[in-house]
Amino acid sequence: MSAHDFLVELGTEELPPKALKSLGEAFLAGVEKGLKAAGLSYQSARYYAAPRRLAVLVEALASQQPDRTVNLDGPPVQAAFDKDGNPTQAALGFAKKCGVELSQIDQSGPKLKFSQSIAGQNTASLLPGIVEASLADLPIPKRMRWAARKEEFVRPTQWLVMLFGHHVVDCEILAQKAGRLSRGHRFHANYEVVIESPASYSHDLRGAFVVADFAKRREQIAQRVEELAKAENGTAIVPPALLDEVAALVEWPVPLVCSFEERFLKVPQEALITTMQDNQKYFCLLDGNGKLLPRFITVANIESKDPAQIVAGNEKVVRPRLTDAEFFFKQDKRQPLEKRNERLANVVFQAQLGSVFNKAERVSALAGFIAERIGGDATRAARAGILSKCDLASEMVGEFPEMQGIAGYYYAKHDGEAEDVAQALNEQYMPRGAGAELPSTLTGAAVAVADKLDTLVGIFGIGMLPTGSKDPYALRRAALGVLRILIEKQLDLDLVEAVTFAIGQYGDKVKAEGLAQQVLDFIFDRLRARYEDEGIDVAVYQAVRALSPAAPLDFDQRVQAVQAFRQLPEAAALAAANKRVSNILAKAEGQLPAAVDAKLLEAGAEQALAQAVAAAAQAVTPMAAARCYREALTQLASLREPVDAFFEAVLVNADDAAVRANRLALLNQLRGLFLGVADISLLG
Repeated sequence: MSAHDFLVELGTEELPPKALKSLGEAFLAGVEKGLKAAGLSYQSARYYAAPRRLAVLVEALASQQPDRTVNLDGPPVQAAFDKDGNPTQAALGFAKKCGVELSQIDQSGPKLKFSQSIAGQNTASLLPGIVEASLADLPIPKRMRWAARKEEFVRPTQWLVMLFGHHVVDCEILAQKAGRLSRGHRFHANYEVVIESPASYSHDLRGAFVVADFAKRREQIAQRVEELAKAENGTAIVPPALLDEVAALVEWPVPLVCSFEERFLKVPQEALITTMQDNQKYFCLLDGNGKLLPRFITVANIESKDPAQIVAGNEKVVRPRLTDAEFFFKQDKRQPLEKRNERLANVVFQAQLGSVFNKAERVSALAGFIAERIGGDATRAARAGILSKCDLASEMVGEFPEMQGIAGYYYAKHDGEAEDVAQALNEQYMPRGAGAELPSTLTGAAVAVADKLDTLVGIFGIGMLPTGSKDPYALRRAALGVLRILIEKQLDLDLVEAVTFAIGQYGDKVKAEGLAQQVLDFIFDRLRARYEDEGIDVAVYQAVRALSPAAPLDFDQRVQAVQAFRQLPEAAALAAANKRVSNILAKAEGQLPAAVDAKLLEAGAEQALAQAVAAAAQAVTPMAAARCYREALTQLASLREPVDAFFEAVLVNADDAAVRANRLALLNQLRGLFLGVADISLLG
């Protein structure tokens, strides 16, 4: 069967830059889906995307659908005909579904059957429908109409290229008649470009100053930005999302170095970077120490004969932006940071939970409580807590919301606050996302945990639990943040105590009954997914969860120990034995003796197990107390042989009540040793 390359290019007005990449990927996915559904084979496919075009190139596409046979089963014969041999509605419906008369249906078997050979269609006749379906499925939140037309798309369409081999596919899509004429760069080559063949598409457009390949354009920009930054003895900040957006704004990228006045460097560099990236789409430069250089790189969409004019224009445009940031910074420094709490007393945090200042007061008290328990300075943590929300009332954060916390750090430093207090104002929001940076100071960690626990307790306390995908207060992220800080920074905090303290801060604003357990369950439930991501079996998590450790660090240490224990050859047998012991003890009636009576032990396996348990208890108890859980479980692994021997030779439920109770007490001691770490009976 012959094969040809296929190209479709839809020309439009400028497409939304933040969506361009996803539109291109979705267009490709839709075309490939349609080709596969039609049974059309091809070698490879790729997309092109530029500000004024979306295109897909398919290489070596089969020119004809293969012939295929359709086999359909219908209702059983006894259901298809009544006792007089007349067809029922089931039979007639099946014939209608197959598009034939009932006489053409095979009635020889137990069921009605229909087989039909369908000749493959010409590929060129199928392509318009496949392209139309793909364009209709693009992820476009809001489509628009243009002129007096009824067609809808993300932007008005301007032209359509559809080539199968060297021939134009005759069709009309989104008000455009297919042809082989594309368009060049809006300024450098504002004329029609003839696409000779699908394979020459990229080359033909490059001659008209259009780099149609999104990935190549992106790579070209990144490479040139890096070269220019190095020439300025700096490093460019190139966020992937910004690089994608800039690549979506230009057809012929020409990066240029611009500068701004050094006086602006007195403004927090985060504010300057934010405004240059978000508003102007510039790449900022840092020196070897991570400090902002008075330089930035803009990406022009034109190869200018006088690039100095483009540079001057961008420098003129950025100056008012930086001047605004400078003005806000100077204005904010005129009054102490703490003074802004007066404004926050009138800003609602949550209608039932009071103002933002009320929250700061609670965070302050809770941060001091936490700092004492993790080895930090309670006074400085409390100070950071009371200042934690002040920058929300600043001009800087009002203009640049991304500066919350960062602005607070600079203003606290200006006011002469301790370094860790100032850092805590930024670190309270850490981690800002999955895998993001954690607080570097104990004061910051205390405030970050306090802030998150206060939110969890307050929102749960008024019954606003997250449901499904709805989590407006980001409670899941808050819980994960608490766990990451405490586990990864090795901070030993009893969450039961901390949550109870946090509830007390709210007084009668929250319904306290059962609230602590609800919040704790929510937090510790987040660990399950964390461990699954790390490749730790859910049974390991459940074995530790059964003991309800109060500190996340303690929880994690137990999980890591159980995970290591599972690799031991004795683990499976001991888990099974623990399960058996657990079942036996669950059925035991009455109170078990506190100690094992040596006089009631029979010689052999029973005495051997008692001696082994006593020896293990002596060795393991101090290990568990010191949280050397891995060593404790390794030591307990030595009990496998005496445990196996005991169950082979000894009947636990002896007729003599005293002997039976004594044996149950022995098993209870055995199980207690393992429960010092985890309930390993759940590993079986």
